[in-house]
Amino acid sequence: MKDEILKVLSTISGPRLAGDIVSLGYVSDIKIKDGNVIFSIKVPKGFDADLAPVRTEAEKRVREIDGVKNVLIMLTAEADDAPVKAPAAKAPTLKRRKERPLGPDLRPDPGTIPGVKAILAVASGKGGVGKSTTATNLALGFLSLGMKVGLLDCDIYGPSMPRLMGVNKKPDIKNDRIVPLDQHGLKVMSMGFMQDEESPVIWRGPMVVTALMQMVREVEWGDLDVLVLDMPPGTGDAQLTMAQQIPLAGAVIVSTPQDLALIDARKGLKMFKDVHVPIFGIIENMSNFICPHCGETSDIFGHGGAKDEAETLQVPFLGAIPLHMDIRRTSDDGLPIVVAQPDGPHAKIYKDIALKVATQLAPAADD
Repeated sequence: MKDEILKVLSTISGPRLAGDIVSLGYVSDIKIKDGNVIFSIKVPKGFDADLAPVRTEAEKRVREIDGVKNVLIMLTAEADDAPVKAPAAKAPTLKRRKERPLGPDLRPDPGTIPGVKAILAVASGKGGVGKSTTATNLALGFLSLGMKVGLLDCDIYGPSMPRLMGVNKKPDIKNDRIVPLDQHGLKVMSMGFMQDEESPVIWRGPMVVTALMQMVREVEWGDLDVLVLDMPPGTGDAQLTMAQQIPLAGAVIVSTPQDLALIDARKGLKMFKDVHVPIFGIIENMSNFICPHCGETSDIFGHGGAKDEAETLQVPFLGAIPLHMDIRRTSDDGLPIVVAQPDGPHAKIYKDIALKVATQLAPAADD
């Protein structure tokens, strides 16, 4: 199928191009898995013409090939994988009150991460909604699409990745950079790898922000199609600083259907909008409970609340994940459901959501 894809792409050119995108060497990293096709169109350094129509045409042509189910094409820059077009408007910096000087602003300047094509935030307005489990299985869903994926646990006070991923060892440091752990095919980093599971982190806000930015920028992520950030719950200084200082392609909001959780999810969504981060959609977690004995369905936290909220806020509803013992059990065992039961019904839900998000990652790279 790869030869057929290249043959189709060799008929596509664009404005100010001296040939087709294949002969010019712009097509790279073609990945094919279960009918899902993912590749990049690399743009030469300094090229300022809009190649979005070229990508659209390429996607249309490849979709017409027999056996192709889904197509994801990313436009990347040759020099540093940065978007070719002008970046989106920079998020406003919080103004300090003159009558209360707080000293110099020591936060790092925003900037891209070498080798990382897109950064996705998975967030919630409050804790306890299953955000970390969702972020982990979503990252594994991207992996099932053939993407190169990293996963960063940004919860300093309550890191979950050591338990969720079934790994608890200290990462290596090479050339003054942290080497992330490799687990289940993902590159993973967490503050939990640096400390004992039962040791609390007692830090003030500035220390937390500094540690988070170090884990983002001082980790040797290598070449990634997407870096998934399991954001800390809430909308405090750490969350706001990360949203402003990290070039996020977009954010996914996780909530239960319960009204109380949706109130906080709405706050989280508004925070990202205020700093000009696109909202890729809302996921309803713990949507319902199916009794393993009688098969009866119970709406413990209500049902459909997140979907209704998505319609109200005019953002995509990405899907509903049930409250199921298998998801809880496999997470506690360090084998997320997408790994433990890759062909099961719950893994399919996560993979379907991952595909919906992945199709939005490519357009986000051009904004």
